[in-house]
Amino acid sequence: MNTGTLSLDAEALYAEMRRGLALHVQPQTRLVGIASGGVWLAERLHADLGLTGQCGIISSSMHRDDFSQRGMTSSVQTRLPFEVNDAHVILLDDVLYTGRTVRAVLNELFDYGRPAQVQLAVLVDRGGRQLPVQAEFAAARVALPASQSLALARDTQGRFTFSLES
Repeated sequence: MNTGTLSLDAEALYAEMRRGLALHVQPQTRLVGIASGGVWLAERLHADLGLTGQCGIISSSMHRDDFSQRGMTSSVQTRLPFEVNDAHVILLDDVLYTGRTVRAVLNELFDYGRPAQVQLAVLVDRGGRQLPVQAEFAAARVALPASQSLALARDTQGRFTFSLES
């Protein structure tokens, strides 16, 4: 496996995401991070935006359309420490690609209730959609071949970086 560094500044993209989302946060807004990179974003944004309560964590594992091939790929369990009914939910993810993870987490979210609104915010939209999913907010849009993947990493100080894997 080839691992390289992509010239995307994850910290600058995070700052752009924070500025953009600050305009959309309402009293009933609940941040929900998609495991795993989205959880890191949700936790940091929750603190940086001064939101009360706790942010949520959502896993796509139980609703994946490729579950029979992948099995349980994440040990993260869904945790939504707020009332989902009538909430304004912002789903956060690091990279949007095919849309299949978003479809799975929407199914998971609706197992917990009926939110008033659901928006999707991502650091990077890399195109390549297989489902009609669109992010309300993307800090960057890049084109990558299907043979490459973009992964968010977090260091011990909580700073973000991207790596490119082939």
